[in-house]
Amino acid sequence: MNNLNTSVEIDRNRRRFLGAAAMTVAAAPFGLFAPANAESGTVGRGAGRGTHTSFASLKQVDAGLLNVGYAEDGPADGPAVILLHGWPYDIYSFVDATAVLAASGYRVIVPYLRGYGTTSFLSKATFRNAQQSAVATDILALMDALKIQKAIIGGFDWGARTADVLAALWPERCKAIVSVSGYLISSPAGNQMPLPPRAALAFWYQYYFATEVGRAGYVKYLDEFNKLVWQTASPKWNFDDATYDRTATAFNNPDHVDIVMHDYRWRLGLADGERKYDDLEKRLAALPVVTVPTITMEGDSNGAAHPDSAAYRNKFSGKYEYRLITGGIGHNVPQEAPQAFAQAVLDVDKY
Repeated sequence: MNNLNTSVEIDRNRRRFLGAAAMTVAAAPFGLFAPANAESGTVGRGAGRGTHTSFASLKQVDAGLLNVGYAEDGPADGPAVILLHGWPYDIYSFVDATAVLAASGYRVIVPYLRGYGTTSFLSKATFRNAQQSAVATDILALMDALKIQKAIIGGFDWGARTADVLAALWPERCKAIVSVSGYLISSPAGNQMPLPPRAALAFWYQYYFATEVGRAGYVKYLDEFNKLVWQTASPKWNFDDATYDRTATAFNNPDHVDIVMHDYRWRLGLADGERKYDDLEKRLAALPVVTVPTITMEGDSNGAAHPDSAAYRNKFSGKYEYRLITGGIGHNVPQEAPQAFAQAVLDVDKY
C-alpha cells in the first residue's frame, strides 16, 4: 500500500498510502471519465477473472543488484509491456491480463519486486532498501538485462508508484503507463503532515510497522495479516484460498519482511535511505509531472485509501484518461478486473 498525506478528507474505509503533496492539488480539474464494467468490453477470449492459474514461463536473470524472478509471455519481438505488483501481492495479480496481452502480440514481463518470490539480492552486503527510487532502478536494470529499450509500464500499489517514478524520471524508457490510483510519488518530508483521526485509523498497519512489536507481529501472523489486507482492500472480491495461497508463497522470500518494514518506515522518515539515491529522491520530492501518455484507473469498491482523481489530474501533462471500473472492483484491479486492465494497456498504446 502507498502513503497518503492529504488536505482532502479520506473515506473512513479507505487506507491507501499516497504522497502528501499530490493531495495539494485537490482543486485541479477532473480528467476524462470513462466508467467501465469490470468484466465487459472489447478484449477477447481469456480475459475473464480466474481463467488462468499459471504463466507460460517463469525465468531468472541477473539485473543490477538482483537476480530477478519474472514471468514472460508473448512473442520475443513484440512490443514490451512490464507489469508491476505491490504489497501484499505478487505476479499472479497479472496472470489473466498477461495472457490477454500476449495473445494480442505483446512481450509481457511480470517481475517479482525485491523482497518477493524468487527475486533475490546478489550480495548479502546490499542494504535491504525499499525506497521508491531504488525499486524503480531495479526495473531499469531489468529492462537493460532483457534488452528492452522502451516499454509500456502498468501497475498498482507499489507497482503504480514505480510506474509513475519511471515515467517521471526516465520518460525515454516509457512508451506509456497504466497507473491504478493515479499519482503515487511521495517523499518522507511530504509525509510529515498529521492525518485526521479517521484517516490515521485507516493506516493502522503503517504505524504498526513503525515498531519492533509490529515487525514481530508481521512475522508471526504473516498470512493472517496479508489475507486481512486483501479482504479490507477489496471487500467485494470473494477470492478463494487457492488464489491467496498461490500468491502467499511469494512472501516466503527471506528479504520480504526487511523490504516491507523499510518501505513503510522510510516513507515516514523513520528509516534512512541510501545516499546514492539522494539526487533521484530530491527530484521526486518536487513531485515531477508525468509527460508520457497515461491511463489511470480506480475500482469502484476500493477499500484502500486513495485520492479523488481530481487531486492528481494536473500531475499528468500528456494524453490522459481516467477510468472508474465498476462492478464491485477493489484495490487489486488487475486481478479483479483483468479484462479492463488489459484493455487499458491496449488503449494507451494507441495514444
